[in-house]
Amino acid sequence: MCLYAFFQIAAEFHRITNISLKNKFYAELDKHTLQLLAVYRQKARTGKAAEALRRIFSAYDRLEPNDINNRRTAALRGLPVYLREDDSLFFKMWNTEEVDEPDIADSAVALVSMVNGDSSSTVQFDPAGFAIALEVLISNIYSQHTEETPKPTVTIKPAQHVFRGETVTLRCDIYAEGVTSWQYSWYKDSSGYAFSELQEHTFSSVTESDAGKYSCYGAEREVSRTSRTSRRSDVVTLTVSGEFDHLFTFTHKFIMLLMSDFSASDPRAVLSVSPQTWLTEGDPVTLICEVNGSSTGWTFSWFTDTGSSDYSSCYELLSDSSRGAGGNYTVSSAALNHTGVYVCRAERGEPAYKTQYSNTQLICVTGVSPPVSLIVRPSRTQHFTSDSLSLSCEDQSNSTGWTVRRYTDSRRLEDCSSLRRGSQTGSTCTIRDTITHDTGVYWCESESGENYHPVNITVHLGVILESPVHPVTEGETLTLRCLDRHTTPPNLRADFYKDGSLIQNQTTEMIISNVSKAHEGFYSCKHRERGESPKSWISVTASFRGLGSGGLDPVIAGVTAGLIGIFLIIVFLVLLWRNRNNKGGGSQSLSRVSQHQNSSQTSEQNQSEAGNKTLMSDIVSGLTEVTYAEIELKSTEKQKKNKENKGKISESSDTVYSKLNLETHQAAGSSDVTYAQIK
Repeated sequence: MCLYAFFQIAAEFHRITNISLKNKFYAELDKHTLQLLAVYRQKARTGKAAEALRRIFSAYDRLEPNDINNRRTAALRGLPVYLREDDSLFFKMWNTEEVDEPDIADSAVALVSMVNGDSSSTVQFDPAGFAIALEVLISNIYSQHTEETPKPTVTIKPAQHVFRGETVTLRCDIYAEGVTSWQYSWYKDSSGYAFSELQEHTFSSVTESDAGKYSCYGAEREVSRTSRTSRRSDVVTLTVSGEFDHLFTFTHKFIMLLMSDFSASDPRAVLSVSPQTWLTEGDPVTLICEVNGSSTGWTFSWFTDTGSSDYSSCYELLSDSSRGAGGNYTVSSAALNHTGVYVCRAERGEPAYKTQYSNTQLICVTGVSPPVSLIVRPSRTQHFTSDSLSLSCEDQSNSTGWTVRRYTDSRRLEDCSSLRRGSQTGSTCTIRDTITHDTGVYWCESESGENYHPVNITVHLGVILESPVHPVTEGETLTLRCLDRHTTPPNLRADFYKDGSLIQNQTTEMIISNVSKAHEGFYSCKHRERGESPKSWISVTASFRGLGSGGLDPVIAGVTAGLIGIFLIIVFLVLLWRNRNNKGGGSQSLSRVSQHQNSSQTSEQNQSEAGNKTLMSDIVSGLTEVTYAEIELKSTEKQKKNKENKGKISESSDTVYSKLNLETHQAAGSSDVTYAQIK
């Protein structure tokens, strides 16, 4: 006994006869349906089969009588009853949710109705599908063993989870030795009717109605007694996301979505940042772009949000966007000008199907020496509502060419000049009558579009924490206060917290001396009656004032460089003098020096009288440079020892110390004149 799906019988019948079994069968059945139903009704009045026929017509009469499918079903179900055959052996019901296999052991031929769930009706007019049970006696149609029958493989591109409007291709591959050409049949869900006979079936613009479970079947095109067929493939599920599915991914941000999002059917990419959005110059950072529920076949592009005056977004493609095509855009060492608002977008398929732009992500990079400073007045990160706030971009040379920009908690990128309560004068932004919506990150933007020195500003209705705007340097003193605009003085006696933990209670100000990196964190204050302030991040930067910080003090480095320069100049002048002294009259000068030295060694009286005697050496006539040398030599031996050794010549026993002074003057009518005096 073998169980074959209807489509297998129909496919084989079509392969052999080139006739559609379904169409042929129904055409012949429809010719006799009305007559058969009339005969059944007459038989239902009396006789052994009357009761069974009345049950069939009881179910049939509750349905639409003009529906041709209902008439066909009633005609078929009544036929074995009218012929007084046991219809329980022919019509069988298979509840696919309860058992894996139908009971067909005692049936030579049977029609199996596949149903889902509870089906207790005598007449099943709407089965999920049909299968046919045949006892194979002599046949070469399905003579192959199960293990030799090939099983097709179904693939879906670009992915099994797609979005409305994408181009989707189903492909059926069958591998069997000796078969060069297959005729394919595609089936959806439990339908027994093939909707396509192509190896690849393409949905040019897929919709939710195309979602379902797909399988394929194949038969060899060349018809012969040994022609082969395949088994039915495993089911592959295609999921199609609809128009608004992607919006509910961000239910907590739903009110922030622009109304334009509701008219789009494209999915939205999701952008995240690792490890954090606030960075110190030199830190690594990675932007991660994903498409929720779908990870296959996407390539990604990266943009910065440049904003515009009408509150809409304007995205500019990063020049090196292609290096993040895999979904991760990594900056190994963040620079100050990496501060900005980033978005991403994904695409796949041919023609390209693009997602909506992702949510925005702000990256803030702080450094020790930014080219411009954002000066906040009043100088604190938290501010009261209904106050005036001033922000100025100031650099060492001038304050022109800078614009104050901000990114608020409503994820909007704005210029100061575009605010109804704001004005930009030069590089100074003034916000009048502050409100909580002014909370956000502010920075300075150059004329070329580079962003520097981000500062987090919080506007709060109630108690605020007075904390420094800029990072605190290691070793400095940090002072925090809790302020309330409705008290005089505004300083409150409050509790202070770091990262949610109480660190000091009931004090008007908290002072931390000799700040270190360990003091970084989120700080807040709380008054028992007035309430609690928002949290502010306090950053601590390393000190560079000592050698221990990893570099030389600038003053020491400058002095060292100056001394090295002076030493090199002296060496150069000595070499220059020796070079000039060896020119032309060098031998004459040496002769005179030797005579003077011999004279000093042979006579103490002469040495004493000649102690200050000078010897002049003139340069050879005709040279443009004249060098004068004055040499004074003193013996280190005592006079007594010199008397005892008078007349003796011992050049190696005496040590001579010499002092060289060089002076250069410009002589009239000549070039440089150098005087050298040796003592």
